[in-house]
Formats: sequence, structure tokens, C-alpha cells
Amino acid sequence: DEMKPIAKLSGHPLITRRSIFHALNQKAVARKAAQKLGKKYNEVNLIVAHMGGGISVGAHRKGKVIDVNNALNGDGPFSPERSGGLPAADLVKLCFSGKYQLGEIMNMLRGKGGMVAYLGINDVRDAKKRIAEGDEKAKLVFEAMAYQVAKEIGLLATVLKGDVDGIVLSGGIAYAEDFIDLIKERVEWIAPIMVFPGEEEMEALAQGALRVLRGEEQAKIYAPKE
Repeated sequence: DEMKPIAKLSGHPLITRRSIFHALNQKAVARKAAQKLGKKYNEVNLIVAHMGGGISVGAHRKGKVIDVNNALNGDGPFSPERSGGLPAADLVKLCFSGKYQLGEIMNMLRGKGGMVAYLGINDVRDAKKRIAEGDEKAKLVFEAMAYQVAKEIGLLATVLKGDVDGIVLSGGIAYAEDFIDLIKERVEWIAPIMVFPGEEEMEALAQGALRVLRGEEQAKIYAPKE
């Protein structure tokens, strides 16, 4: 957890913003982006968006993710399977409507939210097929998801005070060039955009082990929370 204390305040002391995101892939592509810029990861400021079944967008400042949306539990952009940030009062009303159990509400947030809730599908390729067939609702949802990713990137540009060396787009959805173009047209004025499609978790683990063996960084020990 590298989030700054200021980023953890949610607006109410009973709820704390938490660093839950696609850490391995974000760190892996951030290092690649830094290398592409001719610098080390701890020398650059980046905004990294991992876009898969869930979407996380993180502000990487000099090698640390100082702010990021909780991609699992209802924060940030909606994604193929997750609802992202929902209007709080409306969500509370759903919880107390008597129509839903706790598990059903949680499924709305993750697993059955986002594109699944709107279109009944969780694959961007299927959405693109429907758009090609003239499905206006699919087009709207597809564009809205890109819109929300772009908006989150813009938000994190303020976290980095406009000092952004690059914007990195990754994950399975990054293979969809038209989706990438929708994001680019809104944020390319902020910083150069680099695209690394796919997921690199296993490579990230291997590279991390190599850095420890080479003495480039110390191994981290993660103790379970009580």
C-alpha cells in the first residue's frame, strides 16, 4: 500500500479508501513505459490504466502508486463486469428497498455490474460486434466506459499536479484500438500515451525476483492482517 494518507480519506471516517488494484500488471507496464522514456521507474510520473474485467487507474509518482481507484469494491470507472463508483444515496436506497440481499448487491458491484448489467455480455469484442450491427445501446455503453476511463485519468493528472511523463494503457481491452482511440482523444493533451495490450502478471513476478537477486531492491514481506 503506497497510497498517500490524503488519498485514503473518503469523506466519512467509517469508510477508508483502500489500495486494491491490478498492482502487478500496473507496475510491470509502468517499468516498460519508463524504459521507453529512457528513464528508471523511480524517475518518472505516470498514469497507468489496467483495463480488463475490472478497471484500475493509478497515479505512479517516482516509483510509488500514490493514488488509485479500488477496482474491486465499487470505485472509479465501470468495466465489463464491475459497476465502478455509483451515486451513494441511490445505492443506499437499493440496499434498503427490501428487494435485494447483501450478496445480490455485492454482485451488482462486481461480477454482474458494468457492461454485464447494461448489455448482458462481458467481452468488449461482443460489444463491438453488436455496434457493427447497429446496436445503439451497445455503442453508448462502449463509449461511456471509455469516457469514464478518460475522466479518471484526468482526475489523477491533478494528483500529479500536471507533472505527467506518460499515460499507459494496458490490459485485455487495450487490444481494442477503437476503445483506445476514444480515450486518446480526451487525454492525449495531458502527456504522451503508450499502449501495452494484455496482462503481464507472471512476467512482473519473475522480473521482481530478478531485481531482488541482483540486489536492485529488497524483498518485501507481507504480513497477514489480524
